[in-house]
Amino acid sequence: MMANTSPTISDIETLQEVLQSATKEKINVKTVATITKNFNGQDLTDFKALLEAGAVGFSDDGIPLESSKVVKEAMEESKKLNTFISLHEEDPGLNGILGFNENIAKEHFHICGATGVAEYAMIARDVMIAYATKAHVHIQHLSKEESVKVVEFAQGLGAQVTAEVAPQHFSKTEALLLTQGSNAKMNPPLRLESDRRAVIEGLKSGVITVIATDHAPHHADEKNVEDITKAPSGMTGLETSLSLGLTYLVEAGELSLMELLEKMTLNPAKLYNFEAGYLAENGPADITIFDANADRLVDSHFTSKAANSPFIGETLKGQVKYTICKGQIVYQN
Repeated sequence: MMANTSPTISDIETLQEVLQSATKEKINVKTVATITKNFNGQDLTDFKALLEAGAVGFSDDGIPLESSKVVKEAMEESKKLNTFISLHEEDPGLNGILGFNENIAKEHFHICGATGVAEYAMIARDVMIAYATKAHVHIQHLSKEESVKVVEFAQGLGAQVTAEVAPQHFSKTEALLLTQGSNAKMNPPLRLESDRRAVIEGLKSGVITVIATDHAPHHADEKNVEDITKAPSGMTGLETSLSLGLTYLVEAGELSLMELLEKMTLNPAKLYNFEAGYLAENGPADITIFDANADRLVDSHFTSKAANSPFIGETLKGQVKYTICKGQIVYQN
C-alpha cells in the first residue's frame, strides 16, 4: 500500500502502527514509507530505519518531487540500501487542473488541463538522474506515448528503470469523462487513443513490466459535486483490475493470459522481493481462482467502501471465484 495515510508513514511509530493493524486482516498487507517527511518534498525520511522496521520501499504517492537535488539524494540513499524509490511524475509548473487530459480540457471543459509534457519531461529528468547515480527508480502509472519512449530510451542506456501502467490507461480514453463524469476523473488522466495504444505496446515489448491498480477510492459525496473541477481525482481500482486486463488485453489479443498474470503477480513480487507470485509445492498458498471466460456486469456493489468506478454498467470478462491467503479461503463468490 501507499504511505498516504493520516498521518503519513514517514516515521517508525506510524509504520509500526499500520503494520500492527494489518495483522488483524485476512490478507497480506505490506506498505511503502514516504520518501520525504510528510510529503514535504524536501527532507528525506530515515530510509534505513524504516526498511528495518518493515517498509518495502519508498514513494511520495501522488505527489511529485519537484527538487532534482532531493531526487538525486533519495536515489543515492536507496542505492546504498539496495532498495528503490517509486515516483509519481508530473511537473506542477507545466500543468493546469488535474484529472482532465489537456485535449478534452480545452475542447469540452474550456480549462487548462493536465499536459503530457508535465509527465514525460519529469520522467526524462528522473531516469537520467537514475542513470547517473546507477540507482533503481520505478515510474508509477505512466500514461503518455512519449513517457513509454523515454523509459525505453533510458533502459537502452542501461539505466535501472522499471515502469507500471494502471488498467484504466490501457482500457479507456479521455472520452469516458463525457459519459461517466467525475468517476472518470483521475490523475494521471485518461489520455488519447494513441496513448492507450502506446502503453499496450509498452506492456507487449517489456518496457512496462507491472500492472498496478492505482486504487484511489473516494466517497460518493466527494465525487458528486456540481463543479467537476472540484471533485477529487481517482477511482476504486482493485476489484476491476483483473477484469480490465482480461477484457482489454487478453480477449483483445494483446497479451496471453500468462503474460497478463505475470505483470499482475510475478513481476510486482520480483520488484519488491516478495515470496509470492508463483505456484509451487511448499510455496506460498496465496491464490486467486477465477473464470477468465465468464462475463461480469460491473454494478455499484463493491467490497470496498467506495464505488467510484467509471466501469459501473459495463460488462467485462472474468469472475473471481475464490481468494486464498496463507491457505485459507478469505473470499468466495
